[in-house]
Amino acid sequence: MEENKEQILVKHLLLKEETAWKELFGAYSGNLAYICSRYMTEKEDVHDVLQNSFIKMFRSIESFEYRGSGSLKAWMTRITVNESLKHIQQRADFKSTVEVDDLPDLPHEEEPDFEEIPQAVIMKMIRALPDGYRTVFNLYVFEKKSHKEIARLLGIAENSSASQFHRAKGLLVQKIKEFTMSKKAQYE
Repeated sequence: MEENKEQILVKHLLLKEETAWKELFGAYSGNLAYICSRYMTEKEDVHDVLQNSFIKMFRSIESFEYRGSGSLKAWMTRITVNESLKHIQQRADFKSTVEVDDLPDLPHEEEPDFEEIPQAVIMKMIRALPDGYRTVFNLYVFEKKSHKEIARLLGIAENSSASQFHRAKGLLVQKIKEFTMSKKAQYE
């Protein structure tokens, strides 16, 4: 069986070859920065987390197990998400923004309609969500985590995760309606 480009790169990464690490950074840093920016709104934070993620990868490359094409990217994504969460949780006020049980529930459950809206606009809307909402929304939607897993990751109650997600969705539905109304108004 012939080795693919990814496997060859991993071999060189394991040897801690500088050129391999530069290649890895060049190939994946844009995608990983995008992942960071889903969780954090400040450019400096994104930069710090990205840097910490690559340091973590460098230190733990021995633990990486090649499981076929895409497994390197999946491993790097997992590290980046974990580093993003660690960064968010280090802020003293984070826990209080997530553990809110006495907020009123939103009326009628609506799904956000992302069809007609450019991805960059959707990203902006997600990034504008309050920290707790944004973190839970990202973990649930993009990382496909259950509320039980999210609760464990963030050290919060499972129902807090679910309520944060529903409120995030409600806010997005609202933002999308406002966006589509303003678009319609432009053409009237």
